[in-house]
Amino acid sequence: MSAFERLATDYATQGHTTGPHPMALWRRQFTVTRNSPASKPQNQDGGLLLSTPPLRAADFINCNHGQHIIIGGQVICRQRPGTAKGHCFISLEDETGIANLFVPRDTFQQYRLIITTEQFLLCHGRIQVGEGNSHTLYTTSVEPLPFPAELSTASHDFH
Repeated sequence: MSAFERLATDYATQGHTTGPHPMALWRRQFTVTRNSPASKPQNQDGGLLLSTPPLRAADFINCNHGQHIIIGGQVICRQRPGTAKGHCFISLEDETGIANLFVPRDTFQQYRLIITTEQFLLCHGRIQVGEGNSHTLYTTSVEPLPFPAELSTASHDFH
């Protein structure tokens, strides 16, 4: 079995994996695909996805306030509390940790279907550095992160 087949089997039978994080495998494939002379990573519309892999969660700490970045990861939590005036909060996990995202109400409305249904997201935005040097992505656009295996992942949503 390939690494992606093992990953899919782990998720199908156990709901998780003890092997590499899905994003670690995605990054490895991205690097191989990107360096292949015959092909480039593409989104579902056939357009070029990225020229470099998205930032890792562990790299957030090195970003400056206002810096524009792209991050990708597995959705582990979506929250939209009634007191948040329609804004949404997402936690993305990758092989290095968890990145917290703030999605303003208008952005949430524009990308609602993607945000609420996709298991892996590619998010664009700018870093906000808050109290205690906490780094959050102020999200301006969201797209599905194409994943080469069918995974049945679960996230904690809207509790």
